[in-house]
Amino acid sequence: MASARKLVHSVSVPMRWGDMDAQGHVNNTVYFRYMEQARIEWLESLRKRIGDVEGLGCVIVNASCTFLLPLCYPGTIDVRMFVDAPGRSSLDSHYEMWMNDRKYAEGSARIVWIDHRTQRSTPLPEQVLAICA
Repeated sequence: MASARKLVHSVSVPMRWGDMDAQGHVNNTVYFRYMEQARIEWLESLRKRIGDVEGLGCVIVNASCTFLLPLCYPGTIDVRMFVDAPGRSSLDSHYEMWMNDRKYAEGSARIVWIDHRTQRSTPLPEQVLAICA
């Protein structure tokens, strides 16, 4: 049974002409940048709420995207970020990309907290657990 996803952030990203490829639609790699934009904004908002946790940070260990419809310039993409219940050292994030009331893509990324000194995973900070639970 899948856990309930919690909406944690949403951002509107204006599409750029340069996001398009020779096929006349947004290049597949750019969808990952749209998801990254939402994730980085959310992580920055976490840092502002809980402060820096000395010596800790996070990395992405995998990412995926399912392309449902081709995005074509011009437009503004609404990227919605959700998280699952947190694990010991990781958090699964999920993304939906919407424009004009239609979902164009969905993706995910596993965020793992690490100790910068050892470069190994470390338990999620208590403050992150409290926000994501």
